[in-house]
Amino acid sequence: MKKLRFMVMALILVSLVFHVTGCKTARVSKNDVNFALIIIDIQNDYFDGGRFTLHNSLGALNNTESILRQFRDRGLPVIHVQHINPRGAGFFEPGTWGVEIHERVKPLENEALIVKHQISSFAGTELEKILKDKDINRLIICGMQSNVCVEATAKDAVLLGFQVIILEDACAALTTDAHDGAMERLQTDFFRATILNTNEFVF
Repeated sequence: MKKLRFMVMALILVSLVFHVTGCKTARVSKNDVNFALIIIDIQNDYFDGGRFTLHNSLGALNNTESILRQFRDRGLPVIHVQHINPRGAGFFEPGTWGVEIHERVKPLENEALIVKHQISSFAGTELEKILKDKDINRLIICGMQSNVCVEATAKDAVLLGFQVIILEDACAALTTDAHDGAMERLQTDFFRATILNTNEFVF
């Protein structure tokens, strides 16, 4: 009981320090093997020339490419998520250019690819099993759309017991308001996701 009480007090103290100081940095090392980068739905339809162009999708892509390069350089785990809609949905349709993952962040042969058909990357997929098999309990999440698949995946991850960091500037939505709203909801006392920019995630 004393140990539990101490742990609770420590968590409260960390939370207070974070809010009072505004400290927003997450530091990891190559020896940390219990976290993974999750890249959600960075697919061609969300960019110019696609069927469902998002606000600032190119900026989010640039930042995702940067963090992806850092993970690859250090041999750290990366999991890609691709959404495929049924034919007639209007975007992400099977066999189209738009459904393909953007060439700048395409998965390598040794990187896992999760194909999903619902907004959460956990719904109807092997994602939870893959993470648990690798003893991963911390997720660094980026992708599209901020207020749809990113938010749903992050919320499910928290409910499943994972610690979640969202790389805000590596996410995009239809509008700035939609993006900002998702980031605010994910920081509530219930979900307590950590929201960072890519330059605040330090190796």
